[in-house]
Amino acid sequence: MDRQTSRVHSRTVEKAANDALLRRGVTLDEIAKIVYEMQIPYNKGLTIEHCIESIKSVLKKREMQHAILVGVELDELAEKKLLSEPLQQIVEADEGLFGVDETIALGSVYTYGSIAVTTFGHLDKNKIGIISKLDTKSGGGVHTFLDDLVGSIAACAASRLAHRTRDLEEANETFEDIAPEETAPETNIKGVRI
Repeated sequence: MDRQTSRVHSRTVEKAANDALLRRGVTLDEIAKIVYEMQIPYNKGLTIEHCIESIKSVLKKREMQHAILVGVELDELAEKKLLSEPLQQIVEADEGLFGVDETIALGSVYTYGSIAVTTFGHLDKNKIGIISKLDTKSGGGVHTFLDDLVGSIAACAASRLAHRTRDLEEANETFEDIAPEETAPETNIKGVRI
């Protein structure tokens, strides 16, 4: 078998992950509000648009896309009561000792360094913004994995901005000096697709 023909194209995976978030009621704007709250104390001139651009960059990472696809699939299967027991009951109840949901989300955070890991821990503990709504189990939906995945996306996007802040400081600039699409430092490298 030719390994090249069995691969799923990057755009297909990216679209599927973004569609999964939207299907579950999670928008980039909702995640951006969390990122903004986490980073505005440290970033003069930061806007929601800068945060959205950072989130878009995070969502281009395969690690994040795969985590989203697996987590959302498990949540949806649990809603349909299609998981075997006792996993069905554990996921549906979002049992505190389960930990697999945090493990998947945390695994996708490591790409962005220790600041992303500590930010994820803060978000997992404090349930800011839409994370709190997803964690409350209101409306009958199962979001055992999704609340942690949203925390992971937000933590990574906030970490990207923190790293970008350092680049800007070294150039004697702030976020006031750059357009949102310049949030990703990779935008200035010829041939890089972000």
